[in-house]
Amino acid sequence: MSFSFFKPSRPKTPQEVAKAINDSLMALDTQTVVEVRALEKALEEVEKNFGTMKCMVSGDGETEPNMDQVSQLALEICKEGVLDLLIHKLPILGWEARKDLVHCWSILLKQKVDSTYCCAEYIENHLELLDFLVVCYDNKEIALNCGNMLRDCIRFPTLAKYILESASFVLFFKFVELPNFDVASDAFSTFKDLLTKHETVVSEFLTAHYDEFFDLYEKLLTSPNYVTRRQSLKLLSEFLLETPNSHIMKRYILEVRYLKVMMTLLKDSSKNIQISAFHIFKIFVANPNKPREVKVILAKNHEKLTELLENLSAGKGDEDEQFEEEKELIIAEIERVAQLSNF
Repeated sequence: MSFSFFKPSRPKTPQEVAKAINDSLMALDTQTVVEVRALEKALEEVEKNFGTMKCMVSGDGETEPNMDQVSQLALEICKEGVLDLLIHKLPILGWEARKDLVHCWSILLKQKVDSTYCCAEYIENHLELLDFLVVCYDNKEIALNCGNMLRDCIRFPTLAKYILESASFVLFFKFVELPNFDVASDAFSTFKDLLTKHETVVSEFLTAHYDEFFDLYEKLLTSPNYVTRRQSLKLLSEFLLETPNSHIMKRYILEVRYLKVMMTLLKDSSKNIQISAFHIFKIFVANPNKPREVKVILAKNHEKLTELLENLSAGKGDEDEQFEEEKELIIAEIERVAQLSNF
């Protein structure tokens, strides 16, 4: 008589874990999904296998993970096409399984095999997976999971570049204003990463898509939603003032329509927005090569602008002192333009 079932089970190899995950995700086919009992059983199996994967990549609390095994698992998941299933089956998975997947995803994407990030390379060759993750912001059940997974992908310049240049990118201008605050905030975090993580990639993108990008961005700056206005204005300052984007900034401050946006934001009911708007407005005014149209606007509105600026204060010690100095210079320049104008 054999009592082998009393023996502790042998730990699974990375190949076995990858195969088990693959098989359990494949079991979530159309037929299973419509049969409630079959779906419950299939989802339990997926959750169990994801738990095994999580132990392999993170350790079990007592033992540290074996990094060779973690790298091998990353390789196997790519080799068997499991990465596709992990993403495409995401909408069906339960809460616990999704949480474990997001945790493992972050670790697996960082694994190098023969000096190559194999998961990132796999995604480079299957870029439609990124489009799928972006579109998932429309599904509030999985939006935050997909957001985390997307931000892990955006760490890689090639993947960030693809999203920026894809048709999916324009969806972010909608997602950041979704009525669900948590989803909208998460979408904005991803949007911000896309525009700030890789300076050269962003500079090339803005150069090639200047008009369409800033047309869409203007709608965020003039949104009726306070959070959208404040976040997008702050983000504009961040990426516009990056050194690789200096040519973009020079182009931006020549345009009267964007000067008018900043002048409107200077009158915003929020002091935070007024201060942020001032830091971009001052670049329009301080520009030594102001076009005639900009000078006309400044001259025509010099009294209102002077009054607005005189009532504006940062109120933060040393920062306030610097702010007041800058303000005085900007008011003086507006007065100078007004005096010289014959408009």
